[in-house]
Amino acid sequence: MSKKLALSIEDLHVTYQLNGASGKNKVARAVDGVDLQVAVGETLALVGESGSGKTSMAHAIMRLIDPSAGKIVIDGVDVVPLQGKGLRSMRRNFQMIFQDPFESLDPRQRVIEAVMEPLEIHRIGGSESERREMALAALAQAGLRPAAEIGERFTHQLSGGQRQRVAIASAIILKPALIIADEPVSMLDVSLRAGILRVMADLRDQLGVSYLFITHDLSLAWMFADRIAVIYLGRIVEEASAVDLIANPMHPYTKALVSVIPVPEVTALEDRIILTGEIPSPASIPSGCRFHPRCPLFRELGEPEQCLTQDPVLQIQSNAESHHVACFFSEHNKGNQ
Repeated sequence: MSKKLALSIEDLHVTYQLNGASGKNKVARAVDGVDLQVAVGETLALVGESGSGKTSMAHAIMRLIDPSAGKIVIDGVDVVPLQGKGLRSMRRNFQMIFQDPFESLDPRQRVIEAVMEPLEIHRIGGSESERREMALAALAQAGLRPAAEIGERFTHQLSGGQRQRVAIASAIILKPALIIADEPVSMLDVSLRAGILRVMADLRDQLGVSYLFITHDLSLAWMFADRIAVIYLGRIVEEASAVDLIANPMHPYTKALVSVIPVPEVTALEDRIILTGEIPSPASIPSGCRFHPRCPLFRELGEPEQCLTQDPVLQIQSNAESHHVACFFSEHNKGNQ
């Protein structure tokens, strides 16, 4: 029996028209044909470097920007054609936790007002006192206690970790099916990150919410997610369970990311793969395999013509039905960790 899906993305494209002399008539393909699914109650981590298309994808799912093509089905409804009232109504089912808690909250608001705002926008709750009780419950669920005391503070009086918990409370108060978490702990001290992730994991278990967890940090994805999808220059290049992807990376890009995860063994330093060059511009995507200019395997195999002329598609590995990779020579990475 197939799992019920909280999110299903089909052939998603996000493009930007570039202006100015150097960018005249150029198009940046930030998201370039992505298929992705998140089951109900599941956490899928989307991992990649800056410039890989992660945030463009998140904003397209949230309909903060318009996709150029494709479907985004959330809780059974394609949100791409929705506009106006229909989109506002549907937004109850999907919420976002932004990267910067200092920017995502209004410093002039009291905490209780910030958390009650989604209820007021969607006209939920029969009275002000009912909405207040719902907001206090959400604050407590997000780990802000005593909720009544913290609710009376202004958001600018909170620490970074407390602000991100307020953002979490604001996201869960509508009981959405899906939460997009865009680098939710990257702006926080390392000492605070585990607490925020623990709260998010507890809420997943309690509420059955699904997460699309966006991060550049593969070690965080490994710790928090059920599955990981690795994105490079607008395309998913590998997808598998978190355990399988870390234990058996099959795309050269994933293998390089895995090799630099901090581990206690000093000998692991010898096995690190440091990629050369920067990720190319989405306005100038290389021909053939888009990773080939930085690919160690491409050079090791003598620069095969296939990598220069053909664009590999994401395919199931014959020995692992849940492991997908977009590489012509992924078999060379098996068992070579």
